Order: sequence, then C-alpha cells, then structure tokens
Amino acid sequence: MLAMLRKLADGLISLSALAGTLGLIFVTLVVLADVIGRAFGAPLRGAQDFYQMGMVIIVFGGMALCDKLGGHVAVDVFEDHFPDAFNHWLNIFAALLGAAIFAGIAYTVYDSAKLSQMLKLATNIVRMPKWYFQWALSVMALITAIGMALRAVELALSGPHGRARREFGE
Repeated sequence: MLAMLRKLADGLISLSALAGTLGLIFVTLVVLADVIGRAFGAPLRGAQDFYQMGMVIIVFGGMALCDKLGGHVAVDVFEDHFPDAFNHWLNIFAALLGAAIFAGIAYTVYDSAKLSQMLKLATNIVRMPKWYFQWALSVMALITAIGMALRAVELALSGPHGRARREFGE
C-alpha cells in the first residue's frame, strides 16, 4: 500500500516539476524577447505580468521535488548533540509541520482563487485571469503537502537509523 502511494506521489511530484520546468522555459523566453525588444525600442507588452505569473509556476512547481530530494535548507546546529532517535522524531515533526503549512497554503490560495474568479481579477497589463495561476499554485502546494506527509509516514515506519542527513539526488 505504501509503495503504491509513493509511486502515485512520485508521479504527481514529477508532473509538478514538469510544470515548473515549462514555466522556467517560458519565463526565459519572455525575458529574451523583452530584452531584444528593448534593444530595438519595443519592449514586450505585459512582460512583467508574464514574469510574475511564471514565477508562481516555477517556485511552487519545483517545491515538491525539492522536498523529495532533501533540497530544503536545514539548520543542524544542535543535531550532533542530540541522540539519533530524537533527531529522527524531529525530522518526522518537520515533515508533518511542512505538510500542514503547505496544506494551509493550498487551502488559502484556493479560497483566494474562488474570490478572484468571482471578481474577475486579472493581471495589470495583459489582463490574464489570476485564478488559473492561483489554482495551479494551490494544486502544486497540495502535491508538496502530500509528499511531505508521505515522507513523515515513511520516516515513522523506518525507525531511527543514524544521522538523518539526506544528500542531493538520494
């Protein structure tokens, strides 16, 4: 059961990371077009709107993958002074707290998206509807929360096993 959940979560994480990658490519192309346009006296209209909405996709698209790979900043000033079992429970608590925070972000932004849709809120220059990006952020934050919660369960079932440092790519 847990292996099936992990496979599903990994698929969602990969999908979210793909969205972030596509967002990065899009924003890079927008920057390129804007810079070239400025050189010829014709900057890209709405480039700021595209940057802002693209950054939402880039940041939240990669967040779940960052967690999966252990890429978040960790301050381990006291880790060497605590027993392995205590560090293990701290890691479980951190994963659960992260899951709660990202679930809260997902819920809050979802509510905001409903309001944005009702009020027909859009970006300033090209009038792109904001709620599409808010929904995307909400879904990607939820995927991150699911990944963190699953990591907490996996940590809880694995038991303490030495220092909990995770290397990039593990």
